Amino acid sequence: MGKAPPLRDDCFAMPRGVDWIPVQDALEKLRSNLHPVVGVETIPIQEALGRILAEDVVAHQSHPPFSNAAVDGYGFAFDDLPAGEEITLPMEVGQAAAGHAFGGSVRSGHALRILTGAKVPQGVDTIVLQEDVNVEDGYIHFRSGLKKGANTREEGEDIKVGAVILTAGTKLRADRLGVLASAGITEAQVYQRLRVAVLSTGDELEADKAEATIPDANRPMLLGLLRQMGYEPVDIGIIPDDVAAVRDALTQAANTTDVILTTGGASSGDEDHISKLLNREGNMQSWRVAIKPGRPIALALWNGVPVFGLPGNPVAAFVCTLVFASPAMGVLSGSAWKDLKGYMLPAAFAKNKKEGREEYLRARLDNEGAVEVFASEGSGRISGLSWADGLVRLQHGAATIKTGDLVEYIPFSKWLE
Repeated sequence: MGKAPPLRDDCFAMPRGVDWIPVQDALEKLRSNLHPVVGVETIPIQEALGRILAEDVVAHQSHPPFSNAAVDGYGFAFDDLPAGEEITLPMEVGQAAAGHAFGGSVRSGHALRILTGAKVPQGVDTIVLQEDVNVEDGYIHFRSGLKKGANTREEGEDIKVGAVILTAGTKLRADRLGVLASAGITEAQVYQRLRVAVLSTGDELEADKAEATIPDANRPMLLGLLRQMGYEPVDIGIIPDDVAAVRDALTQAANTTDVILTTGGASSGDEDHISKLLNREGNMQSWRVAIKPGRPIALALWNGVPVFGLPGNPVAAFVCTLVFASPAMGVLSGSAWKDLKGYMLPAAFAKNKKEGREEYLRARLDNEGAVEVFASEGSGRISGLSWADGLVRLQHGAATIKTGDLVEYIPFSKWLE
């Protein structure tokens, strides 16, 4: 398959008259207008970690592929056992081991030495654990009480040949690669890895200028986050507050990547060239989302490539990437949309929340399993991101939270799955 179809020019447009919109309404709007923008390729499963399946995967073979021993012990036909509390069976000559099948059929009323993982031979359907057996002069002795089929793994009891084992849109974690291999799969049809450009704007950021005063925290932060999410980040660099330079950077990014993340320059100031250019040439939609931390999210298409204009404040940029860009990029990369749900845990803090915005507080678990939040809610306190292990989400309405009340805690790892 080739490149996926482009997004529509109006995919980010909100209805007329919409002002501040709740976070969940904004997410639903994104969800309804996005589709995969990357092509499809077939690769060995050893190279498929983090990739998104482009089609359902059907098992090529059953797992286990044959009935096998779950323990080291002695196998026999259950229906041939003599009556009584004490059972004695003569031993068959030879044994069955993993990778070395017994070359024949076990005779009725006989027992065969069998080791874990060995193929269960004809004439055996039950295995007694070796620790429960006495062996003497070519006979085994054990007490009755086993059930038919004990200590065996039946062919296909885990996965049956022809069954769908993973569905399209599934992200291939290490454990899922093991499932594919167990079902005889050696290659997978996956979406190409989403390439995401990251650029920062602003003359105040550190570059090759003596008068620069502010380090650019956003690019290393977002480039690392994208890599953790399984995407291919592309560093476009720091772009000065110059219309031509910003235009060239956006065009370079659009020519080489599938998605563009920008930070800074998305407001309406004199030097906010991102918003000016996207408005004039990129069909920009500025979404005034009722979220804290954060402010209007700039969404646009530049030469057909989706652009997410994030706030310049690093904390707001990080939170808005998780809340808005992450689920959107999931769809663009071929995955299913993720409605993240956190864990309801007791609060180790108190707060009076006003109505009108959905709030995300930097948070982590304390030693008792309760959720504590960073001492300052100021979005300028970037140290709170490294202090935190996740976010507490407070819904749009007003709330009075007391210590011990249940709050929704979403660990950062949820966004990386």
